Amino acid sequence: MTIGRRTSTVPIRLRLASVAGLAVLGGGLAAVVVSRGGTARAASISQLSSQLNQERGRQAGLSASIGRLSGLISSLDSQVALVQSREAAVRSELITDRAALAKDQLMLTRERRLVTKLIAQLARARTILAKQLVSSYESDGPDVVSVVLDSHGFSDLLDQLNFLNRAEQEQKSTIVATKLAKAEADSAERRLAKLEAAALQVTEAATMRERALAGMNSLLQAKQVALGRAREAQQSALAASRARGAQLQSAIARLQAQQAAERAAAAAAAAAAAAAAPASNSAGGSATPVATGLALGPSGGWAIPYAIVLCESGGQNLSPNSAGASGYYQILPSTWKLFGGTGPAAYLASKAEQDAVASRIWNGGAGASNWVCAGIVGIH
Repeated sequence: MTIGRRTSTVPIRLRLASVAGLAVLGGGLAAVVVSRGGTARAASISQLSSQLNQERGRQAGLSASIGRLSGLISSLDSQVALVQSREAAVRSELITDRAALAKDQLMLTRERRLVTKLIAQLARARTILAKQLVSSYESDGPDVVSVVLDSHGFSDLLDQLNFLNRAEQEQKSTIVATKLAKAEADSAERRLAKLEAAALQVTEAATMRERALAGMNSLLQAKQVALGRAREAQQSALAASRARGAQLQSAIARLQAQQAAERAAAAAAAAAAAAAAPASNSAGGSATPVATGLALGPSGGWAIPYAIVLCESGGQNLSPNSAGASGYYQILPSTWKLFGGTGPAAYLASKAEQDAVASRIWNGGAGASNWVCAGIVGIH
C-alpha cells in the first residue's frame, strides 16, 4: 500500500509539476509574443516619433519663414502707403501745374494775338511814314512867305498855318507810335518765349513724375503679389505639416495604448505564472520557484524579477516616455543619475550598465517600491 501509495503519489506530483511548468511556459511564451510585438511597436513608435520631430522642425522653419515674409509684407505695406501719399501730393501738384499751364496757354494765345495786332499796326505806321516821306521828298514843302502871299485874308492864313502844324504833329505822332509798337512787339515776343519755355518745363516735369510714380506703383504691386503668393504657399505647407503631425501623434498614441495593454496582459500572465509556481511547490514540495526572485527572460538575465520587466518595458530598451522614464527598467533620469548611471538617460547606456543600476535600486528587494509594476504583479 505504501508502495502503491508511493507509486500513485509520484504521478500526482509529476502532474502538478507539469501543470505548473505549463503555466510558467505559457506565461513565458505570452511574454515572448508580447515582447516581439512590443519590439515591432517600439520600432514603429520610434520611427513615427522621428517623423513627428522632422515635421515639427519643418513647422518651425515654415513658421519662421512666414514670420519673415509677414515682416517684409508689413514693411512693403508701409512703403506702399508712403508712395501713395507722395502720389497724392504729386497729383495735387499736377493739378496746380496743369491749371498754371492752362493759364499760361491762355496768356500765350493773348500775347500771340497782341503780337499779330502790333505787327499789323507797325506795318500800317511804316506805310504811312513811308508815304509821307516820299510825298515830302517829291514835293516842295510850303514856306511861311508862300502861305502868306497865297492866303485870302487873315482867317485863311490861320487855317493854313494850323493845317501845317497838324501835319507836322501827325507825322511826329506816327513815328512815335511806330517806335512804341515796335518796342511792345519786341517785349511781347520775349514774354512769349519765356511762357513757352515755362510751359515746356512744367509739361516735362509733370510727365516725368507721372512715369516715376507709375513705375514705383507697378514695382510695389508686383512685390506685394509675389510675397503674398509665397506666404500663402508656405501657410498651406504649414497647415499640411500640422495635419501630418496630428496624424503621427494619433498613430503614436494608438501604438502606445496597444503597448500598454500588452504590457498589462504580460504582467497578468506573469502574475498568474508566479501564483501557479507556489501552488505547485506546495503540492509537490520539490519544484523550484520561478517568478519570485531574479529571473531569466528572452533577452537574458535581469537585475529584477522578469515579471516587473515585462510590465515596465516588455523587455525592450524603450525611449523616454511622457514622464521621462526609459530603458529596459524604465528608470527616471534623476534616479538614473542618483544611482550612478552615466549619460543623461538610461536607454542610452548598455544593458550591462542598466542591469547594474537597476540592481542597486532593487537592493535585494528593498527597493521594489521604486517600480509601480512590482505591486501590479504582486511582488513587494
